[in-house]
Amino acid sequence: MVTTDGPADTVPHDAAAGLGGPVDVVALGESMVTFLPSRPGRLADVPSFERGIGGAESNVACVLACAGHSARWVGRVGADGFGDHLVETIAAYGVDTSAVRRDPERPTGIYFRTAGDRATDAHEVAYYRAGSAASAMAADTLDLGAVRAGRVLHLSGITAALSEDCLGLMRELIAPRPGRPLVSFDVNHRPGLWRDAAGPRVLLDLARGADIVFVGEDEAREAWGLRGARAVRDALPEPGVLVVKQGEAGATVFEKTVTDRSETLVGVGVGVGGDGTDGMDGMDGMDGTDVTDGGDEGREREGLGGRGETRVGVGGIDEGDAPGGRGQGAAASGRGAGDTATFVPALHVDVVAAVGAGDAFAAGFLSATLRGLPVRDRLRHGHLMAAAALTVPGDLATPPSRDHADRLAALDDDAWGRLRLGPGWTKTIGHAADRTVDRAEEEVRTP
Repeated sequence: MVTTDGPADTVPHDAAAGLGGPVDVVALGESMVTFLPSRPGRLADVPSFERGIGGAESNVACVLACAGHSARWVGRVGADGFGDHLVETIAAYGVDTSAVRRDPERPTGIYFRTAGDRATDAHEVAYYRAGSAASAMAADTLDLGAVRAGRVLHLSGITAALSEDCLGLMRELIAPRPGRPLVSFDVNHRPGLWRDAAGPRVLLDLARGADIVFVGEDEAREAWGLRGARAVRDALPEPGVLVVKQGEAGATVFEKTVTDRSETLVGVGVGVGGDGTDGMDGMDGMDGTDVTDGGDEGREREGLGGRGETRVGVGGIDEGDAPGGRGQGAAASGRGAGDTATFVPALHVDVVAAVGAGDAFAAGFLSATLRGLPVRDRLRHGHLMAAAALTVPGDLATPPSRDHADRLAALDDDAWGRLRLGPGWTKTIGHAADRTVDRAEEEVRTP
């Protein structure tokens, strides 16, 4: 038995006004209660934990709602206290949770993790998600009308790995059909979740059907044996926008330009696989970046770091493949006809924890996409949202205000390269228009 709605009081008044109607972004996937350690050490030694929430797709929805967009999270949770906590907490961010289903027969997933960086061998994560309510997500256990009611539908490869039903749902949502929303897909390769060796092939097939794809260079190497952003684009020529996250170097976005009106491209605000009509009002003009060649200097990787600071991004990077740090404003011709590639370096960040940074990056990029910003600024907003997540211990951080982020994204290339952000940085700029430039420049510390 599955009930249709969560508690009636879980959606804030401001979000409730748009229940059931169209929203900017719908994010579908599993969210879990996460337990964060009270101090560093092995899970066996940690005496207590603080409760939080975690889930790639709900993280994206929460960040987008905080950034001023209408967002809906769709998923399934147990009819238990942990399910109550998830729905109420996500709704408190301003996210519409009206389409979340409650399952009295399956539990809400939970997990525990250590305080250490996930990149180290000492890091531990203990998941308790097998047989969870979310693993029963399927086309007949969710309201597909609510799922498809966004300008953008955000999905991730994690959902595909949860069960055969979840994989079938993903294929249904990504399949070309009239009126399909623009599909954003974060590969999120998690080898431990897959029951067999088919995971990488499944993820590649799903990514090929999406319109906007996010993938870390390290993920592409591990899953598909691909080295370098160009190799990833060669393997994924179909998406209108492909974002390759290159770790501490930055990120590269490959974007199709308008070469064939029969091909529906994100740059002209048309959803791939849709009915061929322009259904994304306000998203036109996003291909407003000049196509130029960055030159040899722009392709050579400049030294990063110095004086002990760390330049942090999301995803991994192969040495020698990153464009130069000073070539961030240039778009170079891609290998496929009508393709452009734009690189923007990551920021210098005083990292507290790396969890949630990839989700925040995707949210920042999608936010700027919805606003019709040029490709460079879309990448910069992704880096800024990731920096907010990197400077807090949990999965979710308070993002910078839109004005704050816009001011930083508008910095010139040299100022962007000198920008360094630490804990609390999202609250350091006032909103007075006459102080915009001066206060933004005050945040730029020369490394």
